[in-house]
Amino acid sequence: MSTDPSASVSPSSSSRSDTLLGRLAVDQKLCTSDELSDCLALKAEFESENNHRSLADILVANGYVTQTQLSRILKAIEEQKTFQQIPGYQIVSKLGSGAMATVYKARQLSLDRMVAIKVLPKRMSENQEFVDRFYKEGKAAAKLNHANIVAAYDVAEAGGYHYFVMEYVEGKTVYDHLVDSGKPYPEKEALKIIIQVCRALVHAHAQGLIHRDVKPKNIMITPDGTAKLADMGLAREAGDKEVALAEAGKAYGTPYYISPEQIRGEVNIDFRSDIYSLGATLYHMVTGRVPFEAPSPAAVMHKHLKDDLVPPDHIVTTLSAGISEIIEVAMAKEPRKRYSSTSDMLADLEAVARGEPPLLARKSYDLTSLAKMEDEAVTLTQENGANMVGFEEDKTIDLGSKSLQQRLSDPLVLGLLGALVFAVIIIIIELSVILSSKPH
Repeated sequence: MSTDPSASVSPSSSSRSDTLLGRLAVDQKLCTSDELSDCLALKAEFESENNHRSLADILVANGYVTQTQLSRILKAIEEQKTFQQIPGYQIVSKLGSGAMATVYKARQLSLDRMVAIKVLPKRMSENQEFVDRFYKEGKAAAKLNHANIVAAYDVAEAGGYHYFVMEYVEGKTVYDHLVDSGKPYPEKEALKIIIQVCRALVHAHAQGLIHRDVKPKNIMITPDGTAKLADMGLAREAGDKEVALAEAGKAYGTPYYISPEQIRGEVNIDFRSDIYSLGATLYHMVTGRVPFEAPSPAAVMHKHLKDDLVPPDHIVTTLSAGISEIIEVAMAKEPRKRYSSTSDMLADLEAVARGEPPLLARKSYDLTSLAKMEDEAVTLTQENGANMVGFEEDKTIDLGSKSLQQRLSDPLVLGLLGALVFAVIIIIIELSVILSSKPH
């Protein structure tokens, strides 16, 4: 059976496909240049005999390429053709792909620089909602100009493909490091990265944008240690009420790092959602595990809503109290209990990096603890019907407001009763002895 990929195309088109096929086969070291030349010579010989066998057939027949390898090469050729529809760029390699788009490394010919190009698949182009969101991402990114944010260059359409051109960042993501190393970041290194990301968010929030998807996979680290926040795919203007209402009741974000209010699909989501996600990201970085784990995304999100956070310094005991306090305040369930601004969180992060206490987190943490104690005291008052006593008086014995059953079950009362019973028994025994010794 023929594997000819050019059976229904013109000779010139077939020649271009063969050229791409041969170049990729050599680039991927599936065959040498000499072996490719031999196959091309054999193909020419076949054609002289009016036998139009494709180069793909000949490479497979001679054992230079397997069918699986051929399939991968042909797929790469199709990707090359995608970029032939985007003038001014030359594809270099595929960087990754997701449900919404594929990202390529490419050379921008006019400026002779490497860029990253996110391309929306044609099947997605038929859905106007996806197209609109794609352009919103590009426009949102274009509003930002910061050293710690991946820069946006262009967003457009050509040849039926919608594409978004952005800065190419050489390096790995924070997620890649966590997976590859299999261990958490040292506290000092984690702080260095998160401080940079927090600065990026301070800038974004000042422009009225909330990211809504801060997570390890969206933080790129360059070889020189610069952190860059990427992917504005879920970014939204904080004041865009029309979009907020359209998205009401829907959870946008990544389950392991999403804020409770995003899970509930609340309308008035603001910068504090990013603070929560940044805290969750820092938690993962310094502990090596996500804040909440469960078998399904729904179960994970339920834990974000209901479960208490295990303090990070309970997992990694060498962590400073300061970084743990920052994370716990950032990840408070209620937005009002988190930092009042991203700048405040940045100030605390920088303080801990200098070896100083996080004053704002500590103040917030102390107020939260005091409020919790007051709530517990009120609950006890309601349950026992007693007046609340001061914290320093929690060891005071108060029998006046207790029932007879409560009094009798009190340890001190039981001890006194026991001593009294013992004394009565001794007295009875002594009286019996005295009476029995008297002459009748």
